Amino acid sequence: MSINGLSSTGQRRPTMKEVAARAGVALKTVSRVVNEEPNVSPELTAKVQAAIKELNYTPNESARMLRRGKTGTIAVVIRDIGDPFFASLGRAVELWARSSGSVVMIGLTDEDPEREKDVCLEFVARRPDALIMAPIGETQDYLAPHVDAGMAVVTIDRPAHGIEADAVLADNAGGIDQAIDHLVRQGHRRIAYLGDDERIFTARERVVAYRAAMARHRIDVDEDLVHLSEPTTEGIGITLSAVLDRPEPATALLSANNMTTAEVLRGLAGRRDQVALVSFDDLALGDLLSPGLTAVAQSADVMARTAIQLMTERLPEPHRPGRTVRVPVKLTIRGSGEIAPVG
Repeated sequence: MSINGLSSTGQRRPTMKEVAARAGVALKTVSRVVNEEPNVSPELTAKVQAAIKELNYTPNESARMLRRGKTGTIAVVIRDIGDPFFASLGRAVELWARSSGSVVMIGLTDEDPEREKDVCLEFVARRPDALIMAPIGETQDYLAPHVDAGMAVVTIDRPAHGIEADAVLADNAGGIDQAIDHLVRQGHRRIAYLGDDERIFTARERVVAYRAAMARHRIDVDEDLVHLSEPTTEGIGITLSAVLDRPEPATALLSANNMTTAEVLRGLAGRRDQVALVSFDDLALGDLLSPGLTAVAQSADVMARTAIQLMTERLPEPHRPGRTVRVPVKLTIRGSGEIAPVG
């Protein structure tokens, strides 16, 4: 890092003009060599490179990339770095950036639309080449001027509204279908659904899929078994009591996200062998539980790699129509979803 032309050691950094003088060439020649432009002879290139080495000259990378119209920066805006899914997403993008010489900025929305807008606008003021985000607000039209100016936007887990962007989404309906089909095959018909706040895109898609899957099996949905709320220890505790401590209790639970599942497991302590449980989203130690967690697994790594691919394809074509890619999910059977109904 430099301040007013000083290096981090306090020494003045050599300038491009000094490199030109040492090499005995024009300033423009040094600029062309530093920026890897053509039409510089091997002899002159060698002289400039030797002078750069002798003076320990370091190009101003930020200025160079800005002249090229790029900053080498990727902004990532997600819900919560403590959420295992989004933590895996952030790490996957960071690993790609490290290998490509880019820098990642990560901001958190905490599922707050105003916070999302503030974080995104703060980041785009720094002119990132691309923005990868998990939207929560009803519209992302505040990004329209930046998209029009050529910034690539790719959304993950949820689509954007009000702008042209690519989207990488999980097969939410397919995953819920797999979970319900599996529980019905075990003999369950009183299947409680525990989901997140319906303002979240994935929460809406999954509860709609739950109702459709139950209807496909000709099972009437008991609305007292459908609970949609933010997953908190106290809230899930109340929900579990409502669906399990009743005259006709649920014999199976479908937990619709990993944060809810973690609280459900906490609330089921002592009676995990009495009710079947399938989670949409796996947990890192799900295979070590007893019984093991049966889960619909979605791969954050695959979704991140897909988002990166769409981003790199969009960078040279920022105004092409948006594309949506649905990533398959897989039911992993470990024991908790195979508990037979009682009564």
